Amino acid sequence: MDQQTAIIIGAGPAGLTAAFELLERTSIKPVIFEMSSAIGGLSQTVKYKGNRIDIGGHRFFSKSDRVMDWWRERLPIQGSPTGELEISYQNKSKTIPVDRNGPDAEKSDLVMLIRSRLSRIFYLRSFFNYPISLSKETVLNLGIVRMVRIMLSYLKAAAFPIRNERSLEDFLINRFGRELYLTFFKDYTEKVWGAKCTEISAEWGAQRIKGLSITKTILHALRKISAGERNIEQKQTETSLIEQFLYPKHGPGQMWEETARLVLAKGGELHLNSVVERISIVDGEVTSVFIRDTSTNDVTEHKGNYVFSTMPVKELVQSLEGDAVPEDVERVAKGLLYRDFITVGLLLKKLNVRSRRQRIPQEMVPDNWIYIQERDVKIGRLQIFNNWSPYLVKSPDTVWLGLEYFCNIGDELWSMSDEEFKAFAIEELIKIDFIAREDVLDATIIRMPKTYPAYFGTYNEFHVIREHLDQIENLFLIGRNGMHKYNNADHSMLTAMTAVDNIVNGIRTKDNIWQVNTEAEYHEKK
Repeated sequence: MDQQTAIIIGAGPAGLTAAFELLERTSIKPVIFEMSSAIGGLSQTVKYKGNRIDIGGHRFFSKSDRVMDWWRERLPIQGSPTGELEISYQNKSKTIPVDRNGPDAEKSDLVMLIRSRLSRIFYLRSFFNYPISLSKETVLNLGIVRMVRIMLSYLKAAAFPIRNERSLEDFLINRFGRELYLTFFKDYTEKVWGAKCTEISAEWGAQRIKGLSITKTILHALRKISAGERNIEQKQTETSLIEQFLYPKHGPGQMWEETARLVLAKGGELHLNSVVERISIVDGEVTSVFIRDTSTNDVTEHKGNYVFSTMPVKELVQSLEGDAVPEDVERVAKGLLYRDFITVGLLLKKLNVRSRRQRIPQEMVPDNWIYIQERDVKIGRLQIFNNWSPYLVKSPDTVWLGLEYFCNIGDELWSMSDEEFKAFAIEELIKIDFIAREDVLDATIIRMPKTYPAYFGTYNEFHVIREHLDQIENLFLIGRNGMHKYNNADHSMLTAMTAVDNIVNGIRTKDNIWQVNTEAEYHEKK
């Protein structure tokens, strides 16, 4: 009997997890097709002149033990000669056992580091903790009058909430009050998505910041002076409050490059620069996938018993042929929207950060990333790669930044030439007193289309697409773009694991795949 095969579209976290799980648990051979020349999808690490860029920032932590164990098996946590490692959490310390012979980050590349988390907001030319805390700095930065308005507004929202949450605006006002929503959420969210909060589904808020509110912020502050569970999984802490995380020595792409290596060693196949041209559906099953090699433009037919798709749903539906695709499915797919992304890698001699209450500029700050919520610049976030892992930076005497911009293909930002965009981005950081022009050493541009599936457009009718595609028994939609769902990397992995579980256990329904991240306990503002 011929060996069964699975065609996997995409070599990101979901696709590579599916491939590895199939090889470990079944006799099915995975054949992966990746449209780009890079491994890792949105979780890839881009190399530039000895420096490395983490696109979007990927903190490795999960409340899923299955995912945590999976990561540790690929990249073990750095070792300790004493057989233990002391970590800090919520201003307390805890010692956890570590393999005495575990990898030394100075000597081994296959290692997971434990890193401190600090994300702050830069607004009104001042730094605020993220999430917002009721600290002395917050009061001084906002002023007593604004703080009183925020608290009164929150009390009003708590007493008279919007009963039928339709939009993201409704969701945020109910949890933070109108004044805090207008201060910290509205402008930044609209900068990220290019749409009004009234046009974005409340489901986006439920996926990304469910459970976090002023009440949670106060409780978190109280816990800082009381004992509690302290471990790297941090299962009792909202994601946005987590203070430590695991991180591959050379960035997130290292995890997926290592996974790809293992997949190939176990007999899987991986083809880069391979774009799906069309997918044939006959009698409710995928029979063939036609792949175009972008380096030669040759199109080849590939047959498989199963197909795992991480490609954007909009493109997937457009590629289907054979069995008729209902007009409603085509219409909804055409109306799905995405937000695109540009990162500027900027190399500096040093930072020159000035805030409203600082007289002496700082040459370095401790943040992993900073949310830039100033209204007079377009930049959305600023990553400091030195603080993610020192091994992302070629020279320790330099500062390596990632300037993140949210845009749409064809708009003013996307249409700039690379040189124009570099100059524009540098001017923005000078404008907000983060750098000095004479400290700039080098810059590069990375453009990532369809980075964020949008919760507007025809998204409220997405069930039409899902109901149709779920009937194709051997087709599994997994991952962020594969499900048009704002998944973190660990959620994407869980969708792949669940799909393989279904094959192993003979489960035909896809409901449990879609339930991953529906009632999730945590999300990071990204």
